[in-house]
Amino acid sequence: MSKNISEHLKKNGIKPSLQRTKIYEYLIENKNHPTVDQIYNDLVKDIPTLSKTTVYNTFNLFMEKNIITIITIEENETRYDADTTFHGHFKCDECGEVYDFDIDDIQINKDILKDFQINERHLYFKGKCKDCLKK
Repeated sequence: MSKNISEHLKKNGIKPSLQRTKIYEYLIENKNHPTVDQIYNDLVKDIPTLSKTTVYNTFNLFMEKNIITIITIEENETRYDADTTFHGHFKCDECGEVYDFDIDDIQINKDILKDFQINERHLYFKGKCKDCLKK
C-alpha cells in the first residue's frame, strides 16, 4: 500500500517522505477522522522521530494540495479526512465517534447564493449514534 500512497503523493506534487506516507496511510486506513493528537500518539510508536509540528505541517501541505479535508464539527476540535468527495458527517455527542454519510442531493434555494462564490461545502449533524441509543 505504501507504494500506491507514495505514487499518489508524487502525483499531487508532494515529496513522499516516510512521515508523510505514514500519515496519509493512517488517514486512508483509519476512517476515524483523527485529530493531530490522535494521529501523533498512534504513529510516534513506530516513528520515534515524529513530532506534532511535523503532523501539523503535513496536514497543512495535504490541505494545500487538496488531498485531505478539514472537519470542524466542534469549535475546539479539528479533525482530518482523506475522503475529499462531498459527503456529510455525524458526530455522536455521547461516544464522540464521527461517521460519514453519503449525500444524494441537497435542495437549497439557489437564488440566495446566486451572487456568491462557494469555496467550501460542509454538512454536519450531531446527536446520538445508533450504538449509543441501544445502550
